[in-house]
Amino acid sequence: MNDNMDGDVFVVLFRGVGGATQLPVAKLRDALARAGFRNVSTYINSGNAVLASETGKAQTQELVAEVVRNDLGFEKDIMLVSRSEWQRIIDDNPFPEAAGRPTTLHVFVLRDTPGQESVAALKSRAVGEGVHVSGNILYLHVPDGFSASRLPPMIDRTLKTASTARNWRTVLALGKMASETGTSE
Repeated sequence: MNDNMDGDVFVVLFRGVGGATQLPVAKLRDALARAGFRNVSTYINSGNAVLASETGKAQTQELVAEVVRNDLGFEKDIMLVSRSEWQRIIDDNPFPEAAGRPTTLHVFVLRDTPGQESVAALKSRAVGEGVHVSGNILYLHVPDGFSASRLPPMIDRTLKTASTARNWRTVLALGKMASETGTSE
């Protein structure tokens, strides 16, 4: 697909899906397709979608938010990452040794780029864990597992921004979906 001629492909991450907040994937796919997005696909029932859009990133994010608010009653943060940005997240993994244990490596997409002081404060709290921030992307390597780490609950507060996280297995799956989106119409 020629991104300049046919639009862009985005990975859409819905924050806060799970537990009491559900976002049924079949209804989500249908609602996004009705709104004019192409090649809509979803990955597992935890707030992940890939779609092609004729509009830019900001307009696409606004339209996705409007659709899920009006059609599905969902009103939490939504993060959009372009296909090329998502591939860069995969390529720039600062913890390649963790790729073989994909549930120990998590990528957080941050709504805003945190300040250096906030990043330093978060890193100072890491004990036996790897923290790397590049722009609005945070990589967290938790060798003992995500649930054993004390860092995840303090990330948004310490970095002073909202985030949503996906484990490395999901990051790779969404990357594969994004790379295949728009290749045949």
